[in-house]
Amino acid sequence: MQEQLMISDETLTRINQGVQLHHQQGQREAARDLFAQIWDEIGGERGDPLHVCVLAHSMADVQDDVHQELVWDERALAAADLLTDDRVAQAGVPMSVAGLYPSLHLNLAECYRKLGDLDRARECLQRAQAGIGALGDDEYGKLIKGGLDRLVEQLAASERAVRSFRSVSG
Repeated sequence: MQEQLMISDETLTRINQGVQLHHQQGQREAARDLFAQIWDEIGGERGDPLHVCVLAHSMADVQDDVHQELVWDERALAAADLLTDDRVAQAGVPMSVAGLYPSLHLNLAECYRKLGDLDRARECLQRAQAGIGALGDDEYGKLIKGGLDRLVEQLAASERAVRSFRSVSG
């Protein structure tokens, strides 16, 4: 989501700078510090839902602990539920609110997979897949769809491992 944000909104521009620190410069800790500073400035979860959503979504990516990653991903999803297409368009974000959900649910599914909660991971994956119609056939849409395909494969491998373990131990 963040890679597409070529926007005049100062807060989103700063969040994008943190994303660049992380993804292009490999400065995960610096990105996390910048995100924490912005989080305080916007008033945390009480801030503008668009800022909260994008910032929490980005902050999740720089967490070292999957439990913290999940907390941030849940914050992003909760904020998305408060967004309107008008607010997103006003900020110059090139997609509808519906286009945010596949990525948000994908990230939640990945957290649950890492935590070994395969049922919840599948639920989130299904929600993400249900929303892919809101994605375009652009680079962002392909990125999310590719992530969904990888997660399907990872969940299948995890389920095979669980079945194998049960057959050996049971």
